[in-house]
Amino acid sequence: MKQAIEIESLVPMFFTGGYHAAIGYRYKKFRLRVSIINGGTYNAETAGINNDSKNFKRYYTTSPGVFFGYNLWKNLELYSYLEFHTFRITQVSSGLQQDLKSTDTGLGLSYQFFIGRVFYIQPGVHLYVRANNSVNFGEIEYKIPKQDVSPVVRLGFRLWKKY
Repeated sequence: MKQAIEIESLVPMFFTGGYHAAIGYRYKKFRLRVSIINGGTYNAETAGINNDSKNFKRYYTTSPGVFFGYNLWKNLELYSYLEFHTFRITQVSSGLQQDLKSTDTGLGLSYQFFIGRVFYIQPGVHLYVRANNSVNFGEIEYKIPKQDVSPVVRLGFRLWKKY
C-alpha cells in the first residue's frame, strides 16, 4: 500500500463521558496523525509512575496531539507524539480543582488487527514523558508524574487507500 487515510477513536473515552477522534494519513511506511481528546471522568493519575493517586485525581480536558509513526512490520507501528494536554487536577480531600498544562511526548507501539478490509482494532501501549510541573492547593503541592504508562485501544476505519 502506498497511501491511506484512516480515522480512529480511543473508544474507552466514550464510556467515561469523554471523547477522542483522530485522522491519519499514511504514505508508504510513515503515518502522520492528528487527534483531540477529552477524558471525561477517566482518572489519568493512576497511569502515572510515582503518582499521588490517593490524594489527587487527574482528568484530561480537551487537548490536541500530533503523532508521527513508522510501520516496522506488517501492521506493527512505532510512533512518537507531541500532545498539548490540559489536565484538571482535583484534590480528593477538599474537592478543589485547578488546571495544569503539560506538553507530553513519548513513544507508542501498536498493532492494527483488521476485520475485513476497512475496520480495525488497534491495541497498544504509550509511554508519556513530561517536564516537572506542579500546582499548589494551599499548603499541599501536586506534582504531575514525569512518566505515564498507558494501554490504549483504538477502533478505526481505513477510508481510502491507494496501491
